[in-house]
Amino acid sequence: MQRNEILSPIVWQAPVLSLLDQRLLPGEEKWVDCASVSAVIAAIKSMVVRGAPAIGITAAYGAVIALNEVRHTQEEIGRQNFAALMNELADARPTAVNLAWAVNSVNDLLTKHRWDDFPAALLALAQEIHQADVTANLCMGELGKDVMVAGQDNPFSVLTHCNTGSLATGGYGTALGVIRSVWASGMLDRVFADETRPWLQGSRLTAWELERDGIPVVLNTDSAAAWLMAKENIRWVVVGADRITANGDVANKIGTYSLAVLAKHHGVRFMVVAPSSTVDMALSSGQEIEIEERTADELTLIGGTRMAPEGIEVVNPVFDVTPASLIDVIVTERGIVESPTLAKMEALF
Repeated sequence: MQRNEILSPIVWQAPVLSLLDQRLLPGEEKWVDCASVSAVIAAIKSMVVRGAPAIGITAAYGAVIALNEVRHTQEEIGRQNFAALMNELADARPTAVNLAWAVNSVNDLLTKHRWDDFPAALLALAQEIHQADVTANLCMGELGKDVMVAGQDNPFSVLTHCNTGSLATGGYGTALGVIRSVWASGMLDRVFADETRPWLQGSRLTAWELERDGIPVVLNTDSAAAWLMAKENIRWVVVGADRITANGDVANKIGTYSLAVLAKHHGVRFMVVAPSSTVDMALSSGQEIEIEERTADELTLIGGTRMAPEGIEVVNPVFDVTPASLIDVIVTERGIVESPTLAKMEALF
């Protein structure tokens, strides 16, 4: 059954931040209450919350909680302790730039306010970051939809990877927001959702969101993408991003690079959708992005059952980098960049 309300996985109920536990979906809808900054950091590290925009929003509210923990001490000590907690928060996950962006925004705000006035200003900032993300997603949904449907006479299919919907953002979604907007326009046939190993965000989260909204979704293994592009009426691959560099290179969920190569071969267009907070103009190319690697257990164990020989060597990068040369369009709330280059990125950002 179609639902019109915008789902948000992040709810602020002072003094507690409630996060929808995305490790348990779709089997169980459980909320994790974070009353300390250490709990917020643990939630980010353990994937209770994931998706670059959602992590940034969570970090902003985490800063509010951190301030509550130190504000009743003497001001100089309080500032020192707050700075230390912000460093811990920023280090929770290295690749998604929205986390560092949110912490930097908090630190910049502190330089502009007296200590006594900072709590109210910080809460206002966190709420602004949260609402601005939803507004940006709605804007990107329309911009991306307009690009996708231009010149199309009949409904078409898209393929997406990982989860870029309400669960990964403040609400509505980035790439999934574009999909929602194309569906509303009547030009979407169906969505092919990569299962997205090893955390299966496509199976557990994207399929759940799309079914929840009544949007036709077909689940496929990651390795079926090339076959589907050759066989089905897939006109676009649409994905999100965890960091976009100055030249238009994109870090996103592992497997995104492979999809871009396959799309180029099959004549399928490739779209990246992300808010401007994901753009890191301080990095010249994707080669400078720190790629997070996670534990071997994520590959060798499934549901606690061993699926590989004990002690096998494992490589488990969480992200890869898609070169700008493989990307047809980057969509942000500020506008779009077609066939991204350094000059085009600098013109917009």
